[in-house]
Amino acid sequence: MSVAAFIANNKDRFLNELLELLRIPSVSADPKFKNDVFAAAQFVKKSLEKAGADVAEICETAGYPIVYGEKIIDPALPTVLVYGHYDVQPADPYELWDSPPFEPVIKNTPNHPEGAIFARGSADDKGQFYMHIKAFEAMMASGDLPCNVKFMIEGEEEVGSDNLDKFVLENKERLKADVILISDTHMISMQDPSITVGLRGMAYMEVEVTGSNRDLHSGTYGGAVANPINVLCKMIASMKDENEHITIPGFYDKVQELTAQQRQRLNEAPFDLNEYKGKLDIDDVHGEKGFTTIERVGIRPTLDVNGIWGGYTGEGAKTVLPSKAYAKISMRLVPDQDWHEIAQLFESHFKANAPKSVKVKVKAHHGGAPAVVSDSSIGYQAAEAAMEETFGKRPIPTREGGSIPIVALFQKELGSDPILFGFGLDTDALHSPNEHYGVKNYFIGIETIAAFFRHFRKLSGK
Repeated sequence: MSVAAFIANNKDRFLNELLELLRIPSVSADPKFKNDVFAAAQFVKKSLEKAGADVAEICETAGYPIVYGEKIIDPALPTVLVYGHYDVQPADPYELWDSPPFEPVIKNTPNHPEGAIFARGSADDKGQFYMHIKAFEAMMASGDLPCNVKFMIEGEEEVGSDNLDKFVLENKERLKADVILISDTHMISMQDPSITVGLRGMAYMEVEVTGSNRDLHSGTYGGAVANPINVLCKMIASMKDENEHITIPGFYDKVQELTAQQRQRLNEAPFDLNEYKGKLDIDDVHGEKGFTTIERVGIRPTLDVNGIWGGYTGEGAKTVLPSKAYAKISMRLVPDQDWHEIAQLFESHFKANAPKSVKVKVKAHHGGAPAVVSDSSIGYQAAEAAMEETFGKRPIPTREGGSIPIVALFQKELGSDPILFGFGLDTDALHSPNEHYGVKNYFIGIETIAAFFRHFRKLSGK
């Protein structure tokens, strides 16, 4: 039986297995889901074993485990390393989901007329990494696995991959491969397939502003004592000027500026601004002056408040002047910004800007380096050929605004450019309520991954 025939004959099972994985609430950020994260790791291990891996094991770390698997058919053949993550973002706020986040349902949508799987983790990243396991199974079952394959599926990507560096450094020889495949990105559309060649890095911070030693009556003390929420809002607002340019001294010192030709090529990707605004139900876009929307997302750094709280937020009224206010702030970074340096610049600036009426604390949660990958490597050429085969159209190289910190790590320590081989869409509500992933995307991803193996071996000349 051919690979394509095996996939076609096992569609229902492939889909049901993914739904089973999605029912496991493997939220790495919330300790109450600890057992579920470990359960997801076991599910991945068993799936690799059933698919035909000779090695499938749970590798313990200081945090959540990494699942490693491999099938070496001939050391003389090319080796493909697959990376993915089985942990997911928190599903909060639950009340904004149309269906429970860990009870997957399939519904038709305008972007997914063949159906989309609604569940937390469906697109990021369970649906995408599981495509690789099913493609591997199909190639094994048909006796047509053209390359050696290794899997490294982690459980801490959504909280910064704190323990991945150590694992990679200690297992460089074991992880050695000719190419690395990562499906944790999206395409322009099903009509315009694309391959991501650039990702932004990130520095994620938390700040605390303290005024008085306790909450105060806003009538008795209001106007005489600093309100930490007011102060915090003012401090955050001061971090951008009228052109949405970030005002932290030194922030742009190492930003890699693209040439006019590079910017022109980037803007050749299909993009309809009115359609973009319509999908988001906004009247206009907003961002750094002098750059297009595509450029703002792909090649420019940002500073955004991800959460802010303090005081009384319950039902009804409580006239309180709060003692503390908090915010979580992320900065997306571009080559050649270093997240450790940016975190220090942020902390210094934030503390220097605080009035004497308050005290501030700054904590760096996690971060990662930006990355640009080659679009002329054998791996990219194989991915390009595979997509052209299954989609009937040559993919477009694009830069994406998200962050996958391990890409730069792989480039540095494993000496290989990862191929960012994602099949989601930017409308799939990643990190949001009602996250979903197209059923068609899932299956065409499996087919395309199998095609990649064929093309990669052929182009490698082995």
